Amino acid sequence: MKSTARLLQTLVVMAAIGQMPSAWAAAAISEDDLRPHIEILASDAFEGREPGTEGERKTLEYLQAQWKKAGLKAAARDGSWLEPVAMVRRVPVQSSASYHSGKDRLRLSNEDIVLIGLEANSETAAMPTIFVGYGVNAQGEVVADVRDKAVFMLSDRADFLPEKLLSSRSRREALANKGAAAVIAVSGEQFEFTAIKRQFQSRPIRLDSNIGHAPIEGAVSSNYMVALVTAAGGDWDKLRLAAKAPDYAGQLLNSTASFKVETGINRFNSHNIIGKIKGRKSGSGTVMFMGHWDHLGICRPEGAADRICNGAVDNASGMAVLTEVARKLSRGKHDRDIVFVGTTGEESGLLGAKAYAAAPTVPLDSIKVLLNVDTIAIAPRGAKVSIIGRGTTPLDGVIENVARKLGRTIEPSTEANAFLERQDGWAFTQKGVPALMVGGSFADPELLQSFLDSDYHGPDDEAGSAIELGGAAEDASLHVELGKYFASNRKFSGTDKAKGAGE
Repeated sequence: MKSTARLLQTLVVMAAIGQMPSAWAAAAISEDDLRPHIEILASDAFEGREPGTEGERKTLEYLQAQWKKAGLKAAARDGSWLEPVAMVRRVPVQSSASYHSGKDRLRLSNEDIVLIGLEANSETAAMPTIFVGYGVNAQGEVVADVRDKAVFMLSDRADFLPEKLLSSRSRREALANKGAAAVIAVSGEQFEFTAIKRQFQSRPIRLDSNIGHAPIEGAVSSNYMVALVTAAGGDWDKLRLAAKAPDYAGQLLNSTASFKVETGINRFNSHNIIGKIKGRKSGSGTVMFMGHWDHLGICRPEGAADRICNGAVDNASGMAVLTEVARKLSRGKHDRDIVFVGTTGEESGLLGAKAYAAAPTVPLDSIKVLLNVDTIAIAPRGAKVSIIGRGTTPLDGVIENVARKLGRTIEPSTEANAFLERQDGWAFTQKGVPALMVGGSFADPELLQSFLDSDYHGPDDEAGSAIELGGAAEDASLHVELGKYFASNRKFSGTDKAKGAGE
């Protein structure tokens, strides 16, 4: 016992002075392992890794070579590395909107409205108009009859909304799925019209599917809504106040709407990249690692000093971690399959993750845990370990135990869950898959906010000596150990389901 204690004491001292035995040191991922991947993926040559561009081609070419070198096998549906994701860019070209109340035409300016169609030319005539408040009630149900109507919905969030329907996009999808002919968001205090209009005009990328989309979508300012409601004999202030009720069921606006919309459309295929380490025991299930490879591309106008949003932290760092985790795990033997997925279109609304969740290459109920890696190069060494998704699965204690064995301290709060819907794992959480993000980047709200307020989604998110990789290296090593643990039938039975599965 004394000799064992002396050995442990010696190892602690050696770790402190950087003289760990080679077998121990080899188990860890270093900053030097991660940095070259980030420098390449976030270089100007990759043009910000926007889906559907030359930057995508270069990114996927690089990742295929690195994942193959790391020991992964191609695992897309057709046996290649790449799984196509059908996408579309839509941009408003021109549109007109006219309204009638009885026989009277209502005169409204077209300045404070923006409309976009599913197809190049979309036209509707004399649709009933309805205001639906926040779109759903406290139970998350669309209670208004919106079929074949022009639906006006508040873009702001309400306290009573279910977590999965907080975003205006998710509520718009719910209304579209109930047959709304047009869904138009009304700007408010949280989301100003100029910002919403800019989103529609920025050539956003979407999945090329009609599911969750009304034939016409758009936005109007609150002033526009005041004019429309007042002209039809209503009171906008009373409507908006009534909408605060958790059981609000909507109200017809005593008017009809006719829209004519011209939309520029560009359809293309982007790709998820998928690799695999084959497990020894068939039927044991899957451990999945995920991260998005895409960023915003050339994001500034011609003439700007720096036009490229390189996305070093978001999320070249995540792809670097996945690559090195794959390299470490491929050297061992595991009971379960370990699948690595690099997703496209995360920046446009978790598109690649949603596409995979809708058509997975492995059954969703076989996934024992999904660990998403995103924006990981923020915290220094010694950062606490936070869990995005804490409380949504029965796995928190398991993850904490593995982290503690590596000498990591746990952040027990659920503050990081504020980002639950903003990362790829959310597409799987909604389907009952235990999906989590684990690491130090989201453990310190002030440090994270500093990044969000500065380099995030801008041209200054670049690789270089200033980028913090201490915490990322520790988190990468943690993911290796988590991978080993969850891929072992002996250590982890994998029989637990995600809390709230199917909700």
